[in-house]
Amino acid sequence: MADSKATREAYGKALAELGGEYPNLIVMDADLSGSTKTGDFAKLYPERFVNVGIAEQNLYGIAAGLALSGKTVCASTFAMFAAGRAFEIIRNSIGYTGANVKVCATHAGITVGEDGASHQTFEDLALMRTIPGMTVVSPCDGPSTEKLLRQVVEMDGPAYVRLGRAAVPVFYDDSHELVLGKGSLLREGKDITILANGIMIAEAMEAALSLQEVSIDARVIDIHTIKPLDEEIILKAAEETGRIVTAEEHSVIGGLGSAVAELLSRKHPVPIAMVGQADTFGESGKPRDLQEKYGMTAEAIVSAAKSIY
Repeated sequence: MADSKATREAYGKALAELGGEYPNLIVMDADLSGSTKTGDFAKLYPERFVNVGIAEQNLYGIAAGLALSGKTVCASTFAMFAAGRAFEIIRNSIGYTGANVKVCATHAGITVGEDGASHQTFEDLALMRTIPGMTVVSPCDGPSTEKLLRQVVEMDGPAYVRLGRAAVPVFYDDSHELVLGKGSLLREGKDITILANGIMIAEAMEAALSLQEVSIDARVIDIHTIKPLDEEIILKAAEETGRIVTAEEHSVIGGLGSAVAELLSRKHPVPIAMVGQADTFGESGKPRDLQEKYGMTAEAIVSAAKSIY
């Protein structure tokens, strides 16, 4: 694997590249450009960058107006402020109108760390996937962020892209083909399937190695697009391995685990276990310590796998 890199860093790099290719692209922020990395775009294309200040509802209202005037807009702030504070604007002004706005939210999940419970968003994927027509994406590393963001910008319509604060291991390179709406097989396996996304891909791959030591052959699939969900790859995994574990840096209520359970209950019921944030808030602390305390680790995935094997 290459050096670790935060997905927000990759987002900033990708925006700068896309800005040169798409003169219609507008980037917006809510006074967090240094953290969301939209500042890279702002330096290159200041005439196409808008900082609305600490006013997230205005951010997405203006973004909707620009998009409905013919622009493609990437509008960023922290996930808590986007999905939480501005939900009604995103729902009504962007979702309902089908506006071409990409809500690119950084600092999601427990790995926000020391910022504490008020900033550790575990509800964002659940909220965004309930909005009709909203594409929902959670990349696992820098290269996948860049590849998927390009497709999000090129598609027409609203999207939510979830990005992280902390550096994460790299699993993809230029040779990998990622397709929006299609899961990516990272490891073959015949006994159980681990469906993961975001930072939990690294944990899933580690868990698969641990399971191998006890003669459990685990398949690992990156479900980077939660909506639209790749039903084909999930149902195939359920049929071939007979057991599913989901792993996400999000509440087990309403996110990837829920989306998978909804699908399997309708089309191919199999034993399923979910790894993620339980029905609780987080707290301030070092990211790794918090992952361990709240059960978002390779060890938690191994335990979940054994519970249904």
